[in-house]
Amino acid sequence: MSVPCVAVERERGETVRERLADADALDGDHEIAVDGDTIYIPVTDPDAAPADLAATIVERDAAERDRPRTPASILGYEPSLERLGDIVIVDEDDDERAREIAEAVMASDVPCETVLNRASPIEGELRVRRWDVLAGNGTETVHREYGHEFLLDVAEVYFSPRLATERHRVIEQVGSDETVVDMFAGVGPYAVPMAARGADVVACDLNEHAIEYLRENAERNGVADRVTAIAGDVREIADDHAGSADRLVMNLPHSADEFLDAAVRLAGDDCVVHYYDIQHEDDPFGPGTRAIRAVAGDAYDVTVETEHVVRSYAPHEYNVCLDVRLTRA
Repeated sequence: MSVPCVAVERERGETVRERLADADALDGDHEIAVDGDTIYIPVTDPDAAPADLAATIVERDAAERDRPRTPASILGYEPSLERLGDIVIVDEDDDERAREIAEAVMASDVPCETVLNRASPIEGELRVRRWDVLAGNGTETVHREYGHEFLLDVAEVYFSPRLATERHRVIEQVGSDETVVDMFAGVGPYAVPMAARGADVVACDLNEHAIEYLRENAERNGVADRVTAIAGDVREIADDHAGSADRLVMNLPHSADEFLDAAVRLAGDDCVVHYYDIQHEDDPFGPGTRAIRAVAGDAYDVTVETEHVVRSYAPHEYNVCLDVRLTRA
């Protein structure tokens, strides 16, 4: 098929392609071609190309670009989907619409073994939810994040792929000589990468299934020798590890304040605490800061190093993180 193309020297190809994209003139439906020292870049409309490229536009046969078949192209609308390993998660109250989306996902080119629909909110002390299996037959998957693999079962443990960027932000701060206590470790998305950076990590969780997966994930990522996985309430083991932590991860945003006494017992002489909270937009950081200062008392000087909004949680509420340094007074 003959389409208008900008013809330029090969060495200018990427620069010109970026300019055409910025001008919204790049034709994504046809392939870019190279012939000798010339590159031919299809454009949607010759008049939309930057004026200085007008003289370079020629008509040329261009192959149509193969595009993945998406659920949206099948359905005629963009469904709300979340990927977790080879599981696709939908969130639909209408069962018929949910099954329509599941059929489209399985018929598309999206790599997928199972489609699930949320059947309940996060429930109970272990923070898990019920699921409807719309396609496929399993709730276990392997999630890959920043070079690490995490085996998990979404029906048995809590895990949010949406927090990958936040986890990476914290993990990048960890030094190889640190002792870290991950107080609510789950399947290890903080603990395993921190250990991979050379830290010794004590990882605790009340969910025994999560701890089983954490041990497996430490093995599969080659850091089992630097991860101590403990099933139980972190408050019950705080005295065993008292004064040992150079860094604490407190990712239990609805109730982390209930564990601050244990955190202070775990903290070493100089300890960074990553304290997660959910608060109203009017004062997202104040309650957490005040709670930490109150529990630290005269034992530690408290310095808030970072006030970070992780994401919007609900109308007028934010999920936030305080990076706080505790220095023994």
